[in-house]
Amino acid sequence: MQQPPPAIPGMREDEVDTPALLIDLDAFEHNLDLMAKIAREGGIKLRPHAKTHKSPVIAHQQIARGAVGQCVQKVSEAEILAWGGVANILVSNQVVGASKLARFAALSRIADIAICADHIVQIEAIEAAAEAANTRLRLLLEIDVGMERCGVTPGPEAVALCQRIAGSRHLIFGGLQAYHGRAQHKRSFAERQTAITRAAELTAQTIDGLRKVGLDCAIVGGGGTGSYEFEIASGVYTELQAGSYCFMDADYGRNLDRSGAPISSFRQSLFVLATVMSRPSRNMAVIDAGLKAFAVDSGLPLAWQRPDIQFISAADEHGKLDLSSETTAPLLGEKLRFVPGHCDPTVDRYDWYVGIRNGRVECLWPVAARGAAT
Repeated sequence: MQQPPPAIPGMREDEVDTPALLIDLDAFEHNLDLMAKIAREGGIKLRPHAKTHKSPVIAHQQIARGAVGQCVQKVSEAEILAWGGVANILVSNQVVGASKLARFAALSRIADIAICADHIVQIEAIEAAAEAANTRLRLLLEIDVGMERCGVTPGPEAVALCQRIAGSRHLIFGGLQAYHGRAQHKRSFAERQTAITRAAELTAQTIDGLRKVGLDCAIVGGGGTGSYEFEIASGVYTELQAGSYCFMDADYGRNLDRSGAPISSFRQSLFVLATVMSRPSRNMAVIDAGLKAFAVDSGLPLAWQRPDIQFISAADEHGKLDLSSETTAPLLGEKLRFVPGHCDPTVDRYDWYVGIRNGRVECLWPVAARGAAT
C-alpha cells in the first residue's frame, strides 16, 4: 500500500515527516546537466539506468536533456516507464518465463523496446513471444566483459548467437550489451581504467567478428557512473548506461580521480532525512531511520556534512549515532540529513521523493517503480 506523502509543497525541510527521501533539486539538476554535456561532447548516446530512480518523472527530465531513452532491469520497471510515457526502453538484463515475455512483447505496441539474452534457450523463448504477439522484438546479446555474472563469452560463441538472432523472422538484432559492473566501484582511477580497457578490447573483438559475417551493432551498451569516461574514450561503446550519477551515494563517494582525490564532478543530491528520537547518553543519539530506511549492503550511511557524527549500527527502525567526537550535539527532535551507502536499493524503500530547494519543499514525485521485481 502506498504511503501518504511525508510533506506538502511550501513546507520547510525541518517540517518534513521522517524518515523521508529527499532530493536536493539544485544538485540533482546539476548532475543531469553535467552527464548530458559529457555524453554530448563525447559523441555517445546517453541511456540512463532507471533502476536507480524508478521514476517516469526523472526519466522525462533526463530525456529532455538529450537522453535517447532509459534502461531497466525488470519487465515491471519497463511497464511503469512505458505507461508513464517513456517511449524508448531497454531491458538490459535477461528475462525468463513465458508470462514475463508476453508482458514485454505487449509493450511493443506503445514503446520502442529492446531486451537482452545470453543463451539460445532465451533467444528461442523471446522469439516465441514475439511470434505470439505478432510483432518483432529487438534483442541484444549480452557478453561477459569482466562482470562475471550474466553474459556469453565474447568471440565466436557470441557471434554465432548473434547470427541466430539476425536470422529470425520475429527478432531484430539490436547489438551488444557489454556492461562491466565490477569496475564501477574499483577505487583507483588506474584500476577502473584497466578494467574498462580490457572490457572494450573484448567488445571490439566481438564487433570485428560480427562485421566479418555481415552484422553491424546498432547498440553497444555499457558504462556506469564509476567508469563512463573510459567507455567514452574507448570509441567502442555507442550508448552509456550510467544511473547513479543523478543521485550519488557514499560508496561512489569513495572512488578516486586521477590525482587520488575523491571524485567531485557529480554532487550528492539524494538524502534520507531522519529525526533524533532519543538521547540516552551524552555520547549517543538514536534516529528514527534504520534498516527499513537505508540499504546497508555498501556500508552504513554518513551524516551529511557532520564528520563528528558517526552512524554506527542499524536495527529495523533505529539508527544509532556515536557523538563522542561531536562539536555541537544534535538535540532531541532535530532532523539530520544522511547519505545512503547505496542509492538504488535505498530508493526502493520509499514511495515518495521530496524535492527540496532553498530549504523548502518544491515538489513531490512518486517512486512509481518501487518494488518492481518481476
